[in-house]
Amino acid sequence: MNAPQRLGLYGGGLAALFVASFAVAGAVVPEASVVAWSAAAGADGAEDMEMTGAAHGDAGGEPAGTHGQDGAGPAPVRGLSLEQDGLLLSPVTVPDEVGERGTLSFSVTSPDGAAVTEFATEHDKELHLVVVRSDGEQFRHVHPTMSADGVWSIPWTWDEAGTYRVLADFVPEATGENLTLGRTVDVAGPLDPRPATAVSASDTTGGYTATLTGDLSASGESTLTATVTRDGEPVTDLEPYLGAFGHLVALRAGDLAYLHVHPEGHEPEPGAVSGPDVTFLTEAPTPGRYLLYLDFKVDGDVHTARFVLDTKGRD
Repeated sequence: MNAPQRLGLYGGGLAALFVASFAVAGAVVPEASVVAWSAAAGADGAEDMEMTGAAHGDAGGEPAGTHGQDGAGPAPVRGLSLEQDGLLLSPVTVPDEVGERGTLSFSVTSPDGAAVTEFATEHDKELHLVVVRSDGEQFRHVHPTMSADGVWSIPWTWDEAGTYRVLADFVPEATGENLTLGRTVDVAGPLDPRPATAVSASDTTGGYTATLTGDLSASGESTLTATVTRDGEPVTDLEPYLGAFGHLVALRAGDLAYLHVHPEGHEPEPGAVSGPDVTFLTEAPTPGRYLLYLDFKVDGDVHTARFVLDTKGRD
């Protein structure tokens, strides 16, 4: 037998062995198990991407550790990434030191680097900006204006030093999908961190007391009701603010992941008043501590009450 013949027989033997191995694997390992292993491997890969990529997931998928809001698992979290679906939050320009007057500015860019200029209106605004220090202090919920070239800006002065998260919440007109992108900025100056050390469901601001009732759940959607009083009497003249009689922002302590909170009921008519209760639907993606900030409006003035809640369920 010459060399080519020997090589041919050897190759044929390897091919037969390869086919036989697949046949044995199919008999020994059920197809369902193979599918499950593949799904698990995909989930692990998605989790690795989640640590360095978009927090809300790419088009056609969801971020690792989340399963949407259909009751099958925890809700998605947002604001942990500066990029999602090809849209990028540009570097944020801010004053460098405490007390320095300046401008906070940024843009949202598309995959080709051009600034996005078309946004849908959500909660009465095209973009909501949340700025908060890493310990949960110095919370601000503001609404910058956009120039014709897509640069968002607002006058800005820092009251205290620290590391801050800048979270832009918006809906691009092109996709209609809500996104929250975030960046971190550092502000120089003497630092006095004050992280939350205790649960607090009541806060007084501007002479008004707001109290939260209900549980924040990590195992499904739950209801939180904010009740506003003044001098012990219910406040019944809450005015519409951002499309509701109150606006609630929830952030996960530790990484300041941004939770989407839905106010219950229809959007109020202009000039309508309500109170003392405002009800919200929310869901915590993981057990733990959350920082919540309630904006409400009375007599044309917006007040912000702060709460600290621990989750119930899955702990």
